[in-house]
Amino acid sequence: MYVTQEIMDSKLTLKLNQEVIGKAKDYARAHNISLSRLIETYLELLTNKQQDGRPISKQVKKLSGIVTLPEDYDYRKDYRDHLEKKYK
Repeated sequence: MYVTQEIMDSKLTLKLNQEVIGKAKDYARAHNISLSRLIETYLELLTNKQQDGRPISKQVKKLSGIVTLPEDYDYRKDYRDHLEKKYK
């Protein structure tokens, strides 16, 4: 079963260099995204790290938990078999 979690937005006031704000607004406009969403995405990338230090994307987070595998499933063996078949 897929469970959604309702998240409330909150207002945050930041004090930033005017030039940085201007560049950030231009970037957001050029990428058709709000400045708030741009900053939220950046902060999310900074705070959501995998064990090896790399960020976990929102898309990967959304997919997490969708597939249920048996406890004895060996993904390394499955991948190795796939590569052997591919490069025969």
